[in-house]
Amino acid sequence: MAVSSGIFSAFLCIEPPPFRSSLSPPSSLRLAPSPANVRMARTVTSATASSEPTATKKREPRGIMKPRPVTPEMQEVVGVSEIPRTQALKRIWAYIKENNLQDPANMRDIICDEKLKKIFDGRDRVGFLEVAKLIGPHFL
Repeated sequence: MAVSSGIFSAFLCIEPPPFRSSLSPPSSLRLAPSPANVRMARTVTSATASSEPTATKKREPRGIMKPRPVTPEMQEVVGVSEIPRTQALKRIWAYIKENNLQDPANMRDIICDEKLKKIFDGRDRVGFLEVAKLIGPHFL
């Protein structure tokens, strides 16, 4: 059996129990081997052979974390011309809470003001699950 922890791989070697006579109980009733029969072997894997430590490497943001240019309508709400999708969603929610645009009777609905109507296809009300979907076309 092999167990890998990233840097080291451990192989668990279990020695079989000694041979018993035909008078021994069936195999289903045998006791498990004692811990004295267990050995642990460690090997170094290729993960330790990297040329540069991972702490010094700086990866470029990708996917939804990569800043993208946005439409002028979206710029009015988020305040910048280029922003990652995750940060845009955060700023839209901050704008909604700051201007108290959630429906008090049903907090899952957002009542759109003029700026939000431009982003949300001119709709008066939007469900909170629809926000992420409706901002997609505003990323260029």
